[in-house]
Amino acid sequence: MHERPEDLAALQELIDASYAAASGHLLDIHTPERRLDAQTLVERLQGMCLLTLATSTRDGRPLTGPVDGVFYRGSFHFGSSPTSLRFGHIHARPSVSATHLPGEHFAVTVHGTAEPIDVDADDNAEFRQALLDIYLPRYGEAWLQVMEEGAFARIDAHRLFAYAAPSDDAID
Repeated sequence: MHERPEDLAALQELIDASYAAASGHLLDIHTPERRLDAQTLVERLQGMCLLTLATSTRDGRPLTGPVDGVFYRGSFHFGSSPTSLRFGHIHARPSVSATHLPGEHFAVTVHGTAEPIDVDADDNAEFRQALLDIYLPRYGEAWLQVMEEGAFARIDAHRLFAYAAPSDDAID
């Protein structure tokens, strides 16, 4: 877990504000006992998790696609090719939404702004190390080239919703 106390506090404030502004329909599904607090959410989002990332085209059409997500310091981060369509969209229109949905038992949705980050910058050294810790054991040294040639972004969230079904509601 890479979150610092101030990261957890900010994440909890975001979660609380998101639910305070949520629609009745969402609140009917995300009942208080199904909502995750910041600490529990961080514990569940260790390592890499797949996200469906939504960007928008020039004419406003939404496009979604899968990306590897890494939850680090209270925010989702992701990578892709710098020449990918998604990064073209992000540079022109940085508003994004993303969902991690491994099954009916757990879902995290975030709406915000994608902020490109330089993993080689000194102030991102800890994030770079987190990427290495996740991907080198999985893909070996070949992943270094992917990281060097890739583009990365952090989602600066405006809203974040985290749902977990109680164990008796979970469907496997």
